[in-house]
Amino acid sequence: MPDIRGKSVSAIAGTVAGCGVSHPVQITEVAGVKLSTPATVDCPTAQALRLWVAQSAAPVIGRDGGGLVQLDVAASYACRPRNRQAGAKISEHGRGRAIDIAGFRLKDGTVISVLSGWDDRKQGKTLRKLHKAACGPFGTVLGPESDGYHKDHFHFDTAQYRSGSYCR
Repeated sequence: MPDIRGKSVSAIAGTVAGCGVSHPVQITEVAGVKLSTPATVDCPTAQALRLWVAQSAAPVIGRDGGGLVQLDVAASYACRPRNRQAGAKISEHGRGRAIDIAGFRLKDGTVISVLSGWDDRKQGKTLRKLHKAACGPFGTVLGPESDGYHKDHFHFDTAQYRSGSYCR
């Protein structure tokens, strides 16, 4: 079983300066966990997602609800400014280096939603572990406590910072 399922797709030319992906992939599954919709990212981002699912997300969820079967993808490649705010720098989504995850589906049909689960006693504990564990495989990890733009999803990207990962 391959660790990453999907396909290579043609280079994406940016419609705005700073956007575009020279070697994008469209992924549908990582480490045996399906994505709700195909995600277009670059290879390092696909590899970081696979690493996080295999080493953190699947083990954190464990056998709860029969185990993790799907990530609910809120966004992947999109040529747009950060937080969709006019005049802001280009988002890592515009470079194919970001993926947003809104929830986690378990085999029994249970959904652990970032929006409704963050403040729940049981789901909140799980979501906080998932969020914290992403810091390392990803250069930027944002969630409900970072700002109002991320109250309903986790933003993971592979931007590199000299000071290490940025996690909020």
